[in-house]
Amino acid sequence: MPYETPPDLAGMSLAQIAAAVEQRKLPPVEQWQPPEIIDSQMRIAADGRWFHAGSPIGRPAMVRAFSSLLMREDDGQHYLYTPQCKQLIEVEDAAFLAVDMRSQDNALAFRLNTDDLVVAGPDNPLRADGDADCPAMYLGVRHGCEARLDRSTWLQLAQYALAQQDDPANLSVTSMGATFALTPS
Repeated sequence: MPYETPPDLAGMSLAQIAAAVEQRKLPPVEQWQPPEIIDSQMRIAADGRWFHAGSPIGRPAMVRAFSSLLMREDDGQHYLYTPQCKQLIEVEDAAFLAVDMRSQDNALAFRLNTDDLVVAGPDNPLRADGDADCPAMYLGVRHGCEARLDRSTWLQLAQYALAQQDDPANLSVTSMGATFALTPS
């Protein structure tokens, strides 16, 4: 079955977003205990581009497939998991980029550079990092991996937060009942 790009996030209701998230079938990487560790010769650049042996991976379907196998372990190292082996992958910043945001019904939904949809909340927290001069926002995705919000998505989130509250010094947002500070601590 060919891959169909999801509709524009702005045109989707929260129920449609939740259904799209539910329909995405991912490999059970958390159940696999591969006996071998090898180097994948892959790298995810800070701008979200994927490379193999120094060359860019130009097929979005391959990136999407590989991204479904990603897991970040407790030591911060990323791996591509298969039942036979886990393959070391270099990640310069975050494994994903959040490239769009939608707010609806007290929920914040994000589209990733892999077309995944993620709703921020207790299971997918937002995290502020960096400092006041150079803040960075991250969204928990799955298996310990995060997405960094790109500049336009970060601005969408900041504008949403400013419209919701009066104190720009202590910006925060709430999604799915969880509140997240937008300023680094």
